[in-house]
Amino acid sequence: PHGFVIFYFNILLSEMSMLLPKLLQKTNLISRLCSGFSGKDDWLKIHEVKKRKVKPPIDTLGFGKVFTDHMMTMKWTKKCGWEKPEIKPHGDLVIDPAATVIQYAQTIFEGTKAVRGVDGKVRMFRPKHNMARMNMSAARACLPQFDQKIVLEAIRKLILIDQDWVPDGEMTSLYIRPTMIGTEPCFGVRAAEEVLLFVILSPVGPYFKEFKPITLDCSLDFVRAWPGGTGYTKMGANYASNLYPMEVAKSRNCDVNAWMFGDDHQMTESGATNIFFLMETSSGVKELVTPPLDGLILPGITRQSIIELAPKHNLSVVEKPMPMDAIVCALKEGRLLEMFATGTAASVIPVGGLLYKGDRYQVPAPGDGVAAGFLREIQDVCSGIVESTWAVELEEWR
Repeated sequence: PHGFVIFYFNILLSEMSMLLPKLLQKTNLISRLCSGFSGKDDWLKIHEVKKRKVKPPIDTLGFGKVFTDHMMTMKWTKKCGWEKPEIKPHGDLVIDPAATVIQYAQTIFEGTKAVRGVDGKVRMFRPKHNMARMNMSAARACLPQFDQKIVLEAIRKLILIDQDWVPDGEMTSLYIRPTMIGTEPCFGVRAAEEVLLFVILSPVGPYFKEFKPITLDCSLDFVRAWPGGTGYTKMGANYASNLYPMEVAKSRNCDVNAWMFGDDHQMTESGATNIFFLMETSSGVKELVTPPLDGLILPGITRQSIIELAPKHNLSVVEKPMPMDAIVCALKEGRLLEMFATGTAASVIPVGGLLYKGDRYQVPAPGDGVAAGFLREIQDVCSGIVESTWAVELEEWR
């Protein structure tokens, strides 16, 4: 399983995401690719709303509470393959209560953003990476592979139709949520033969209202992932199992839980985000350390972006396990200079404290540290202040 994750994520990192379906097919993981698409104008069905919703004031935006006028859906059956994608008014789904998504949690999802830049243009952040990762998750969940180019173009059309919903406030964005679910009514424990892929959009404010350090509950009571499991995927079940540990963390006066693994209590992730440590070696060299992609953690898009930005800060990146004893020792010796979490929703957020075995540890969180620097760099790319191939302009992208 570890080799499976590393193999496909290496493809993602090399920007070869469009080759992933062919490679998966060679390993018999593709059940059916898109069929019936000619590449002509009739590949997409569009039904727009007759009356647009009233948009909320930007300063009232939460996270994922308000949705745009339209959504995109695309159905699949084992017999016929993928149907044409359809853009239609945002609305309820009609699903049989025996559907595999309800009975056995056969669902995966993605999360990415579109940001309105300082020049008024709307940009998506590295969307091909999300499509490749979604296909990787689908393979593990026994859901069908999809043509990434077609789905991404349908998403682009959807955002164009609803582009008035992209907010222009600081730290705001249009959150994009592609989701795939098993819809076949079936009590048999097997892969669904009917599937729905849909995409919904939500104008959002910052996930955390303030850029301030968070405290992690390094609890030994819960385990998120294990070798051979699904920790590297964006399965819905991975996040449902996170809800209770989050509530426990809050009851302990922490913001979120950290995930431990193994007898040496390796910190693998924090809540639903990846984790980084700015360390100073015994020889005085600064390193950016993050847990490896060994099948336990999600291959985050923001994580990968931080790794690629690190050399600009004269930081070498080391991917290795981080046991709690090593973290506590580095803190006591003054060699743990900074910690921060990364994810699409949270972007970059500093860690200022740890609760471990009943003891609380304060983590340095300088306001002008590397976390703040990385956050600013990613924001500058998304908003068009810094030109980058990571930011795909909506109008000009083909």
